[in-house]
Amino acid sequence: MSSTVLGLVRASHPEPVAAVTAVAGLLAWGVGHRPAGIAAVALTVLASQLAVGWSNDLIDADRDATVGRTDKPVVAGAVRRRTLGLAVRVAVPATLLLALTTNRTAALCATVGLGAGLLYNWPLKATPLSVLPYAVSFGALPAFVVLALPGAPPPPYWLVGAAALLGAGAHFANVLPDLADDARTGVRGLPHRLGPAGSRAAAAGLLLAATVALVVGPPGPPSWAGLSAVAAAILVPVLGWYASRAAARGGGRPVAAFRAVMVVALIDVVLLVASGRVI
Repeated sequence: MSSTVLGLVRASHPEPVAAVTAVAGLLAWGVGHRPAGIAAVALTVLASQLAVGWSNDLIDADRDATVGRTDKPVVAGAVRRRTLGLAVRVAVPATLLLALTTNRTAALCATVGLGAGLLYNWPLKATPLSVLPYAVSFGALPAFVVLALPGAPPPPYWLVGAAALLGAGAHFANVLPDLADDARTGVRGLPHRLGPAGSRAAAAGLLLAATVALVVGPPGPPSWAGLSAVAAAILVPVLGWYASRAAARGGGRPVAAFRAVMVVALIDVVLLVASGRVI
């Protein structure tokens, strides 16, 4: 039993599940939710993330086996496909029921976010529209958090737009390490069509746009900290690109550009959470 639970945890993509759930909870705290509201938001997002993560591993099981992804629990035999399918069928309605503990409008946003994530897993992952579910699901997250607060006004457009840009940038960054394996199994989403260089540029550009939106969107003039974040979003990817080129010429792995994009994504997450204090 314990090994199955561990397999389910590994198949859920635990790092992004924990990160997105934590961001949702912190944003809920930032916009003024009481503890019960924070718990409702966090549990809804957790269930949604579990549903999407488990669905992803279930749908990709054959592909993962083809490319020898023994780090995947299904391929390694740590969890059975039937168990994973049952987990998905529990997590999807759990998301909807938990979302309804807030209000119907917020629940609709949570449903849209969940639906977008599931549509990415199939069939949009292998199409030029692969970036769209990321943009929609990330944009729906702050909308759900804000609308779940009793008496709250509609979420500001800049917050939803910035989150959508962050999600789109995260898509390109997330796919970068798997481009070669995806190509072997016929997955050709938008990042695969743009290639490694185009995807790095798209990720950096979208994350820069998200940074700018989070800095200039709130009322009042941008702070020095915000302007510093914009400067970092410009300089860090450039430095990472040069470092990757130098590493490639020396026979090393050109991972600096990918890490630079991750640094900017982290900056955007911090700005996103901080924005809850000003809306």
